[in-house]
Amino acid sequence: MRSPAEDALRTLPAREIVRAIADAGQRWCDADFPPRVRATRAVTERLSYTEPVVDYALDRLFGAITREALHATIESELGSLDALDGFAQRPGRPAAFARGVSRVAIISSDTTIGVALVPMLFALCAKADVAVKDRSDQLIGAFAQTLAQEQPAFASAMDIGSWPQAGDFSAAVADADVVVAFGRPAALQAIRAACKPEARFLPFGHRTSFGYLPRAALMDIALARHHAAAAARDTLLYDGDGCLSLHALFVEEGGAVSPSALAQLLASACDEAATEFPAASHELSPSSAAYRERARFRSAQGIGVVYDGRRGAHLVVYDPPRDEPPALTPRTIGVYPVHQPSDLVAYVRAQHVPLEAIAVPPGTPPDLISILAATGAARIALLGQLQNPPLAGNHGGEQRITPFVSFVYRDDE
Repeated sequence: MRSPAEDALRTLPAREIVRAIADAGQRWCDADFPPRVRATRAVTERLSYTEPVVDYALDRLFGAITREALHATIESELGSLDALDGFAQRPGRPAAFARGVSRVAIISSDTTIGVALVPMLFALCAKADVAVKDRSDQLIGAFAQTLAQEQPAFASAMDIGSWPQAGDFSAAVADADVVVAFGRPAALQAIRAACKPEARFLPFGHRTSFGYLPRAALMDIALARHHAAAAARDTLLYDGDGCLSLHALFVEEGGAVSPSALAQLLASACDEAATEFPAASHELSPSSAAYRERARFRSAQGIGVVYDGRRGAHLVVYDPPRDEPPALTPRTIGVYPVHQPSDLVAYVRAQHVPLEAIAVPPGTPPDLISILAATGAARIALLGQLQNPPLAGNHGGEQRITPFVSFVYRDDE
């Protein structure tokens, strides 16, 4: 039988839980907050990013955790915040109680900074116990301590730690009602096999993001330079790791600035952005080196153009082969000239590219966005803001809090 301390979170009003989470997030927005200072150093050591890059990431991660965003997301999905505390009326449907599941297990990604944080927070809003496989930087564990300081009831509901490195997660996920996992296909399959049959499994496999520039966005050189700078930021930030990194930019022909000219502007913009977002390492991985050599060979044959960054820190390839998938190597982007948005859709389908987002410039017409949505991307983002997703968004196309509750509805009298 569970002790009162273990059930403390269940007895808290949802509004108090949201308040405590938002206040903890606000404390972590301060770059001088001692736990954040220590976490920044640990993340920098783990990923070899520069400290300004890590601060950039943490500012956006914790700045998004606001009371307004949490309220809006929960109310949108559940009808009201009160549904987490008991039966609440729903227009046209029976009253329902969104009761949190007993236990949630979350397995982090090995690259993205703090990827487990948002599902953990919504699971706690649902009043579920949460076990998180933290990374070696212990970022999630450090934030969990701040949560417990804000509201002691969180302490008994969280189990944050490092799980087995050999990939055997069976003990950790065997009794979980919901398992959230980030990783490669083989790892996701192994984790799913370890879950109990009735468990909800939310797999977030490796994805990528593309960009699209319509000809209307290329009607003058100043505007084109602005879009190139935005694309460079999306490409180089976090070394191109993660599903929100820009790896391909599709550029419509027929504008005042041609796709080939845009590729040159992008190469220059990457050189400039590399000062703000330098590479974690200048040593190329074998896959990056191999792709670079193939691109150079094709360029020598008059097929496409290659723009090498300073000291090989990044690579822009103009007109890569359409019969090959995009290069998903670090700090690499392909620029594809196209006639219309359906060309992007056709490429994604032919190459079976799993997309998280497509970035477009401000003012992109709704009809064009509707065509791009046919790619299966979960998000249409603004160019330059790919790495700044809203808390209330649907990462991977999934709901935020709904997976962590079971509805109990009451017949109308």
